[in-house]
Amino acid sequence: MVLAAGATLVGALTEPLIPALLKALLDQGFAAGAVPLWMVPAALLGLFGVRGLAGFVAQYALSYTAANGLLQMRRHMFERLSVADMQLFKDQTASGLSNTLVYEVQTGSTMLVGAFLTLTKDSLTLAALLGYLFYLNWKLTLIVLVIFPALVAVMRVLSKRLYRLTQASQKATDELAYVVEENVLAHRLIRLHGAQASQAQRFEGLSQGLRRLALKSTIASAAMTPLTQMLAAAALSGVIATALWQSHTSGVTVGGFVSFVTAMLMLIAPIKHLAEIAGPITRGVAALERGLKLVDETPEQTGGDFAPVRCRGQITFRQVGVRYPGAAQAALSRIDLDIAPGEVVALVGPSGGGKTTLVNLLPRFVEATEGEVLLDGRPLADWHLGALRQQLAMVSQDVVMLNDTLAANVALGSRVDRARVMQALESANLGELVGKLAQGIDSTVGHNAAELSGGQRQRLAIARAIYKDAPILILDEATSALDNESERLVQEALTRLMAGRTTIVIAHRLSTIEHADRVVVLADGWVHEQGTHRELLAADGLYARLHRMPAVLTAK
Repeated sequence: MVLAAGATLVGALTEPLIPALLKALLDQGFAAGAVPLWMVPAALLGLFGVRGLAGFVAQYALSYTAANGLLQMRRHMFERLSVADMQLFKDQTASGLSNTLVYEVQTGSTMLVGAFLTLTKDSLTLAALLGYLFYLNWKLTLIVLVIFPALVAVMRVLSKRLYRLTQASQKATDELAYVVEENVLAHRLIRLHGAQASQAQRFEGLSQGLRRLALKSTIASAAMTPLTQMLAAAALSGVIATALWQSHTSGVTVGGFVSFVTAMLMLIAPIKHLAEIAGPITRGVAALERGLKLVDETPEQTGGDFAPVRCRGQITFRQVGVRYPGAAQAALSRIDLDIAPGEVVALVGPSGGGKTTLVNLLPRFVEATEGEVLLDGRPLADWHLGALRQQLAMVSQDVVMLNDTLAANVALGSRVDRARVMQALESANLGELVGKLAQGIDSTVGHNAAELSGGQRQRLAIARAIYKDAPILILDEATSALDNESERLVQEALTRLMAGRTTIVIAHRLSTIEHADRVVVLADGWVHEQGTHRELLAADGLYARLHRMPAVLTAK
C-alpha cells in the first residue's frame, strides 16, 4: 500500500513539471540559444517515462493489496456460511449467497481498486497542477476553484440515485439467478410438463426489469461527465479570456502564458476522471456492503463446551414445541418422548405430522421454540456443535453428494481410509458399481452424483453413514428408492449397523417397522400413540388405519 501511494505521488508530481519545462525552455533556453533542440524531446520523453512507470507500479501494488484483501474477505464469508445460523438459508437463496460470495465482492473489489487509483492519482495531479497555477497567477487560479462546489453538488445528487439503483439491481439479479437455478435443477420436471414457455415469460419479465434498472443507472452515471465538463469548460473559458487580457496589460511572457494554458488544459483530464469515478465507487461500495453484511450481521450458530468423544445415545424430548415463523399452526406441540441407548424407534404418521422436524432437532438444524431436547441428560444447547453432530449419522431420502471422488463422499469430513471405504460400499451393496468404474473409489461422482441411479445415490448415502460409525443413527426413509433385492441386502447391512446404536427410523415399509423396538405415531404435531408393532395393530388406532393404507406411510 505504501509502494502504491509513493508511486502515485511520483506520477502526480511529474504533471506540473511538463508545463514548467515548457516555460523554462521558451523563456530562457530558446531565447539565449543555450539549449540544444534534442534536449526538448529527451526531457519530455523522460518525464512521460517516469510518469508511466510510476503509474504501472502504483496500479500493480494497489491491485496486489486488493487481491489479498479480497482473498481474506472471501475466506471470512465462506467460514461464516459454514457456521451461520440456519435462518440464513431460509432467508436467502443458494444462488443469492453464491452471487454475493463469488461475483459481488469481485465486482466491488475491481471497481474500487480502479476508482481508488484514479481518485488518488488524479487528486494529487489536480493538487499539483493547482499549486503550480497559483505559483504562476493566483488571480486566474481562483476562477478555477469556483467550479468545485458545483461539481461536488452534482456528484452528491447523482451518487445517491445511483446507489439506490445499484441496490435494486442487486436484488433483481438475485431473483433472475434464482429463476435460472430453479430451471437448471428442475429441468426434467419443466420439460415433462411443457412449462418452458411459462418459465421463459418469467425469465423475460425479470430480465426486462433488470434492463430498465441498468439503463437508469447508465443515465445517472453518464450524466456526471457532461455536467462536470460543462462546468470545467466554463471556468476554462473565463480563465483563458482573462489570461489573454492580462497578457496585453501586464506584459505576461510567452512562456508564462503557454505554461499557464497548458497546465489549465491538463486540469480537464483529472477533473473528468474524478467525475466519472462516482459511478464505480457507488457500485463497488454497494457490492462490498453485501459481503460485509454477510460477515458482520449474520449470527453464528453457537453451542456449549460439553464435548465427549462418544455419547451413550439416550435422547429425551421434554414438552418440545416447534413453530416456524409465519406458520398458523405449530409443527410440533408438547412432545414428550424418551429413547433409551441402543433402542430402535420408528416414527410414522401422515404428511405434515412433524416426523422430519422432530429428527432435525437433534443436529440442531431446527431449534425448539418450547421445551428442551437432551442427549445423555445434557440439553443440546450445552453441547459443542461439532461434538454434537459427530454423534449423529443421517440418511435422508433427499440425497446430496459433492462433486468429488466416491471415496471422499463416503468419508465426508474424515480422513479417507480406503479399506473402510470399500467395506462401507460393500455393506451398502455398491461393490458391483465400484468394479465398473474405471478409477474405482477414486472416480468423481459429478454434480450431486447425477450419473448414478436414485437407488445407487441412496445406497451411497447409506455407505457414508456406515463409514461414520456414529452412536446415533437417523434413517429418513433410507430405503425408499431401492428395488426389492437391493433393499434386502441394504436392510441386512442396516440391521447390523443398528446393533448397539440408538436409531430413529422415519419409515413407510413394514419390513423396517417390524424390527423396531417401538413405533411412535405422529400426527398434527403431537404423539397420538406408541408401542410395538403388534401392540399398535391390536389397539386398532391410527397406526392400524395407516397400516391398512401403506401409501399414506410414505409421506413425511
